[in-house]
Amino acid sequence: MYVSMTDMLKKANVENYAVMAINCFNLETARTVIRAAEKENAPIIINLFQDHLLYHCDSELITPIVKVLASRTNSKVALNFDHGQEVLYLKKAIDDGFSSVMVDASRFDLDGNIAMTKEIVDYAHPKGVSVEGEIGCIGLTEDSEFTKNSMYTDPSDAAKFAKATGIDALAISIGSSHGNYPEDMVPAFDFERLRQIKNLTQMPLVLHGGSGSGEKNILQAVKDGINKINVGCDFMNANVNALKSKLAQDPSMNYYDLVEHVEKESMEIVRHYIRLSGSNNKN
Repeated sequence: MYVSMTDMLKKANVENYAVMAINCFNLETARTVIRAAEKENAPIIINLFQDHLLYHCDSELITPIVKVLASRTNSKVALNFDHGQEVLYLKKAIDDGFSSVMVDASRFDLDGNIAMTKEIVDYAHPKGVSVEGEIGCIGLTEDSEFTKNSMYTDPSDAAKFAKATGIDALAISIGSSHGNYPEDMVPAFDFERLRQIKNLTQMPLVLHGGSGSGEKNILQAVKDGINKINVGCDFMNANVNALKSKLAQDPSMNYYDLVEHVEKESMEIVRHYIRLSGSNNKN
């Protein structure tokens, strides 16, 4: 069932669980994630990162694929443009049939962020498309630019931003970073900040950089008000690891069987996160 994020996140907010948003970029990754959701009887969000959308699988290609896959399952499936940084690209994704978009205008000051995000909200809502905004800034582990205290979301700014834009979900910065963390590193989350933002906004909150954040952090974040969790690296790593292990066992394996094996194996990390987020049996 193809839907926007609006109702699924409203339900998650009321019932205190989170919906998983997994970064995909083609038929195989989207199908894997949707099959995992189906097995867990869970709603799911297919995330498309802006660079993947621009340089690998554009919105005209991916939208019909996800729509058809969604029509073949009872699980609620949303297609979300992740970290859309340009108005032109965001509006094209909406026009091409994305059910949700995430506006990343965090590079601007608060007023600039509000202005761009509000423009997309005004364009998206009449078309039934949900909008996620971001306040604060999340680091990138690949560049060793981990999220620092100065990048964390200010609770009062979050409340002002949410009210001024009319967004459906709010991505906040509380200590996670995008990418793979160094081995044995688990980020420290500012849960008091999360609770303050939840108390002031009372709306669905989003955690970016869920990969490698640790089970304890995820569980506490959901308990304190996170309703959407983005995971990219852990899913992509699972695909790569499945590929490597199978080729090590059988270097002559044909490509079709290899892809089928990778889909089956990488499904398990998605199912793990669905259960961790509490969205299993919440479809």
